[in-house]
Amino acid sequence: MEDILRRLGGLRELSLANLVHVIDILLVTYLVFRLLSLIRSTRAWRILGGIVIFVFALILSDFLQLRTLHWLLDKATLLAPVALVILLLPELRQTLEGFARLGLWPSRLNPNEGKMAARTIEEIVASVTEMSAARTGCIIVIERGTHLDDIVGNGVAMNADVSSALLGSVFYKGNPLHDGAVVMRGDRMLAAACRLPLSESTKLSSAFHMRHRAGLGISEQSDCVAIVVSEERGTISFSHDGELERVLDSNDLRTKLNRIFRDSKGPGSRSKRKGKRELEGASK
Repeated sequence: MEDILRRLGGLRELSLANLVHVIDILLVTYLVFRLLSLIRSTRAWRILGGIVIFVFALILSDFLQLRTLHWLLDKATLLAPVALVILLLPELRQTLEGFARLGLWPSRLNPNEGKMAARTIEEIVASVTEMSAARTGCIIVIERGTHLDDIVGNGVAMNADVSSALLGSVFYKGNPLHDGAVVMRGDRMLAAACRLPLSESTKLSSAFHMRHRAGLGISEQSDCVAIVVSEERGTISFSHDGELERVLDSNDLRTKLNRIFRDSKGPGSRSKRKGKRELEGASK
């Protein structure tokens, strides 16, 4: 500990070498923070907690001279790397895909990536508002920087311009495409009837079912936006960056979409605090 403090104290001296060390520490700190942020609200936290308990038990068994228990735990550590890869496979994939959020991906070089025309936003708002009033369930996923080609591939290709009438017809209960998500990229509807990964977040109320878990799950694994309309109550939810929020009305939805896809607040701006999160204790 004293050696660590001594080395940190030496960084106060102005030199090129110390500047490199400081930059190195800051980069590693930022990288660890972003990696932990990418797997928040998932079962990975419970697995990491189990690892901490395992390491503590290994150290404590050695300290208390519990030789048999320590021998078993010590041998189990040989399988730890393989076990971690198997247990954390979904989170590892999510983390690798999430590097696109760090601003280091070539898609950032395209200034129009993840943008949407004002007309498209109005079509989405009109359709979602109409389906909410009619209590027609739907999930609309809108890409940003990360392309969802694997999700698009498991659905039915459309490649059509976004329109309120088309969205309404897709989610009409008599349409065989209604039981799934529509995926959009820019001003185009890429596919319908897409299957989404379900969130395993323990913070989501048990009152929520498949649609909300699917909308939250895809936003945990990418930087996309998911809009969910409840079939039971007609409520509108907005999922982004692994968080689920209640949409107050059409103006609130318009504001959220304009802020993300057009870098503006848009008309009818409301405080973000009023859009209460639905992750705990809310009913569908």
